[in-house]
Amino acid sequence: MPREKFTQIYATLKERIESGVYPVGQLLPSENTLIGEFACSRNTVRRAIAELVRDGYVQTSQGKGVCNIFQPIERSSYTMGTIESFRETARRTGQRTTTRVVRLEKCVAGVTVSLLTGFPVGTELFSLSRVHEMDGKPIILNHSYLRVDCMPDLTAEIAQGSLYRYLEEELGMVIVTSKRTITVEPVTPADEKWLDLGEYNCVAVVSNQVYNSQGVMFEFTQSRHVPSVFRFQDNAVRRSTGSGTRRMTVET
Repeated sequence: MPREKFTQIYATLKERIESGVYPVGQLLPSENTLIGEFACSRNTVRRAIAELVRDGYVQTSQGKGVCNIFQPIERSSYTMGTIESFRETARRTGQRTTTRVVRLEKCVAGVTVSLLTGFPVGTELFSLSRVHEMDGKPIILNHSYLRVDCMPDLTAEIAQGSLYRYLEEELGMVIVTSKRTITVEPVTPADEKWLDLGEYNCVAVVSNQVYNSQGVMFEFTQSRHVPSVFRFQDNAVRRSTGSGTRRMTVET
């Protein structure tokens, strides 16, 4: 099965769902209709549908078909299952954004930085701090450590734009996965200096270790969010377990 055909079907159906061509609660076209439209095998259509199920876009029902269960993500919400830059989030939600670089310098990971980030002691890093504003309000303070050998020519001008666009489109890096941790922490002097906290005395902190296709962790970023506009949204799918299946069989 050509991967190009599978990804084409998946991307097309996903775009139709997100744009409202297939309204929420309604069935997608039948397998036979999709097979005719895309000139492909039944297995190819089923694999594309299975990926949409996995990503929380649709739900299959025996004897009925495939139902659209997608709900558009709210403004200012971030997605849990994807690696999305601040600018990509803003573009998706239609909000006006600016980014300010408040620090960019080279350093070498010592024990403290190594324990925080996961980079080995002695790794040469860029230490980068940026303030993200949305609709004129400073709402996120990013502290990043970035491997110098993965982006040796990084400048403040580049960091002020889209860092991921630079890495992917200009350096050819393939960004694959991240390990994400979310905590709530007391504000720091830096938070008070750079963020519009209002009456809040805490921030929502998202820590990311990001890996490329070579298995190299090239980025550790700690994003410190103003709680009033912090929201993560996820699509979760419950998966059957072997023990659950066996238990059901016994009870039947």
